[in-house]
Amino acid sequence: MSDHICSTGCNHFSHLNDPDLLAEFAEARHSLRANISGTKASGKAGLGGVTYRPLPSKKAGENVSHYYIPANKDTVHWGYFSKSMEPLVKLESGDYATMEAVTHHSFDDYERMIQGDPGVEGIFQWDANNKAIDRRGAGPMDHPVGAGGGMGVHVCTGPIYVNGAEPGDVLEVRIIDTMQRPSANPDYRGKSFGVNVAANWGLQYNNLLTEPKMREVITLYEVDATGAQTTAKAVYNYRWAPQTDPWGRAHPTIDYPGIPVDRSKIKLNYDVLKGYEIPVRPHFGMITVAPAEADMVSSNPPSYTGGNFDNWRTGKGSTCFFPVAVPGAMFSIGDPHASQGDAELCGTAIECSLTGLFQFVLHKKADLPGTKLYGLDYPLLETESELVVHGFSSPNYLKEFAGAADPAAAIKGSLDTAMTDAFNKTRRFFMDTRNLSEDEAISLISISVDFGVTQVVDGNWGVHAIIQKDIFPKK
Repeated sequence: MSDHICSTGCNHFSHLNDPDLLAEFAEARHSLRANISGTKASGKAGLGGVTYRPLPSKKAGENVSHYYIPANKDTVHWGYFSKSMEPLVKLESGDYATMEAVTHHSFDDYERMIQGDPGVEGIFQWDANNKAIDRRGAGPMDHPVGAGGGMGVHVCTGPIYVNGAEPGDVLEVRIIDTMQRPSANPDYRGKSFGVNVAANWGLQYNNLLTEPKMREVITLYEVDATGAQTTAKAVYNYRWAPQTDPWGRAHPTIDYPGIPVDRSKIKLNYDVLKGYEIPVRPHFGMITVAPAEADMVSSNPPSYTGGNFDNWRTGKGSTCFFPVAVPGAMFSIGDPHASQGDAELCGTAIECSLTGLFQFVLHKKADLPGTKLYGLDYPLLETESELVVHGFSSPNYLKEFAGAADPAAAIKGSLDTAMTDAFNKTRRFFMDTRNLSEDEAISLISISVDFGVTQVVDGNWGVHAIIQKDIFPKK
């Protein structure tokens, strides 16, 4: 069996990890804002500031472009995926895109995470007369808590259409680099901020020791926007107090994304986690292609095409492989994090806006036999030293609960079924791509593969299997 699937550094694409592009991104980090100049891209997002430019040719007949996709009200979709959306851009295999991703928790501190940032201000604009992005979630538009019902909460940037991608293919997405989105408030220049929310969907909510019980607590963290400081520190925390949104709806709990927080109703506690330093490991909690089973799909539960699987390893230097389910793949990102632990126990990570530099490589179905991507029907993550297989309580909940009014709500989160799914996929990986017998695969799994709890908060609970690549026979 061959492992050759155009890994980083492969000469099949001479632009991979283009040094000029990497230098440009590094300079953007230093200047505290990505700003890739170019020609306005065609498609829906001409109004959204999407641009592109060709990269210098390094091989006759090779055309590679770099797209810049800012996050603003015209380039994001909030809380859902859809195979029938109009894509922001159509790009070719080998192309790059710099994509901004904004956390849906930005309004937990308007001053630090929204104020002065036109793109983010536009996304979260909501007053008595206007709501810039009305639909937030895959639910009905007349849902009592707000349009879309919060049945899906993430601010998603995209989708991107990859020319030539067809069902049965695999899309490789390389995360070349990431940078924190800096605060646009001059009072906080050089800093970035994110929040951790101990929320009502977290595992702790019905299992608290101290009063008041069933509370939701927001903790704000400060991160160095330049990346020079590699740890985050807590600034303050506060308990969620019932809020009334600009259209008069009451929210006793955090039940809808992007609710403006009335600071007069909360009390900030600055005596929190003094002296603790949290390692920063920026990543995208939600990274996905569109599923085929439904037209409007919640962004909350992960599935076979990716989505909100919340693995902190999906950061700089890693590669994600997704089974293509619809023409063009329809790729989106969201739920950016500054850091997270396995399980994401209280419901969130440090929810912190990020910008990522990605490269897209399409692998056609006919080329997959004999490679590690053969038979891929789940998101596969690769780092320099590991392959990470993702199992879920319901591997394809959209198909399993197709008759339900809300398939996402029908999922029964269970580590038993997620562990079984992770084992089944890992066994199949060794048998199908390494040509091992079932007995060999089972023995190898038991003695060398580490299983971890990816997350227990997204409805469709996850268990991942970490395969160390150095166990494979040397060529």
